[in-house]
Amino acid sequence: MIAKEGWLFLIPLILITFPLGIVAHSLNHSVLLILYYILGFSTLFLIYFFRDPLRKLPDDLNSFVSPADGKIISVKSLEDDDIGQTSYEISIYLNLLSVHVVRSPFQGVVKSVERKKGRFIPAFEHNASDVNETNTIVIKSQNCKYKIRQVAGLIARRIICYAKINQDIQKGSRLGFIRFGSRVDIIVSSNVNIIAKEGDRVLGGKTVIAELRS
Repeated sequence: MIAKEGWLFLIPLILITFPLGIVAHSLNHSVLLILYYILGFSTLFLIYFFRDPLRKLPDDLNSFVSPADGKIISVKSLEDDDIGQTSYEISIYLNLLSVHVVRSPFQGVVKSVERKKGRFIPAFEHNASDVNETNTIVIKSQNCKYKIRQVAGLIARRIICYAKINQDIQKGSRLGFIRFGSRVDIIVSSNVNIIAKEGDRVLGGKTVIAELRS
């Protein structure tokens, strides 16, 4: 399955690549053939980059799933104005080969959506969430509150967010997309038990990273 964000790039690329390939092979023109292979490789890369695989959610209703594919680069406690004085933040770095769909880790209702302009330093830098362009979604469930922060990176210059204020969000549903390398932070309240550890590889909508304490 291809994410809808990818068709903006794929449709014109495919419309150019296939006719070019026919002409290049019929004329056996070396320059056109090289250009055809470059465009063909670019098409295959974008198909891979914009993939949107189906994921089976875990059965545990109290579990928080990862909001994105990637590697956990930080797990820390902090004070957050929206979530609470004692909160926990999990940061996930997405490289160019990761699935870039951002998913909801838990159910709830969207309370706020805020975009902040900023810089574009590499997303794996620890201060990237503070200085880079971000989009922050605050979601409240019946028993907890949590925040998803989409962080732009050195190459990622386009954050796409579909969450709307007062929207009901289901666990695993799509919240947005970040093009070409990025980072996603999840901040949860103190009544959530963190399972994830630094260095873990996670899959969005599938890997359990935390559990709501009963």
